[in-house]
Amino acid sequence: MSAPHTFAGNPLDRGDVERRDPAWLASRAEHPSSRFLPIWRLEVPVTTTAGPALAWLSATELKRLNLAARPIFLGLRDGVAHFAVDVSATEDPLAPFGRDGAIEYAEARQAATLLSVDEAGIVAHARSQIDWHARHGFCSVCGQATEPARGGQQRTCAACGAQHFPRTDPVVIVVVSDGDRCLLGQSRGRLARAGRYSALAGFMDQAESIEEAVRREVREEAGVEVGAVRYHSSQPWPFPSSLMIGCHGTALTTEIRRDDEEMIDVRWFARDAVRLALEERNPDLALPGPIAIAHHLIKAWVAGEA
Repeated sequence: MSAPHTFAGNPLDRGDVERRDPAWLASRAEHPSSRFLPIWRLEVPVTTTAGPALAWLSATELKRLNLAARPIFLGLRDGVAHFAVDVSATEDPLAPFGRDGAIEYAEARQAATLLSVDEAGIVAHARSQIDWHARHGFCSVCGQATEPARGGQQRTCAACGAQHFPRTDPVVIVVVSDGDRCLLGQSRGRLARAGRYSALAGFMDQAESIEEAVRREVREEAGVEVGAVRYHSSQPWPFPSSLMIGCHGTALTTEIRRDDEEMIDVRWFARDAVRLALEERNPDLALPGPIAIAHHLIKAWVAGEA
């Protein structure tokens, strides 16, 4: 890949050494140069004044919201500390933007199509962190409340001392091919759309290699056996916090035995038909857009790069 996928390419130094120092974090949370990204109900603020670009707050501007939420340290860029902060408790998240300019909150996918690669990477990090903290306020060991530590990279239980860290869920996604045909499907997920097909995908199981996961998922969803598996690239997917592991695979069998519970349809598509779909010139086939790794896996196969 010559350029990172959308949601990769985060330019911030995550500051592993700095985040160990509570005094340093406290001072940076008050520092006039520090920047704060307010996350409202998992949406991010975007300004079109000089952009589109993320709309950041200063410490003084953030205080106007009078919220108890602790800022989460994202990292450093050119010596400037960057934080994310959950402002979901306020009904007017635009209130602290006391300056001219068109600012609105956008869903992360929508925002990523507007922002630079760098800023889309920051969105992925910030959204995943905010969501994880919202979901993990209590200890999975003893059930007592936990508190953020290491600038938000960890939560610690004061009752039993257990330490909890954000998890990333690995997902395999694969374009399986049989010569000049590739296998695409429609899942029953919430983003299913008539006529839109994508690469087959699924979460990895524990104690499973990437290759094993690819073969199992394709077998379960399509009934097709896969031989060689080749890694292509990966993509952070912050919904809520997955890592898409993109692969290409070679089919050993071609008969489709679809899992009707998970899949609406699975088909073999000819290379020319897929090429036209990528060019949006195939009325019978729609494919994922460039924001998704599936688009790039399909594009690579069409180009003979798989």
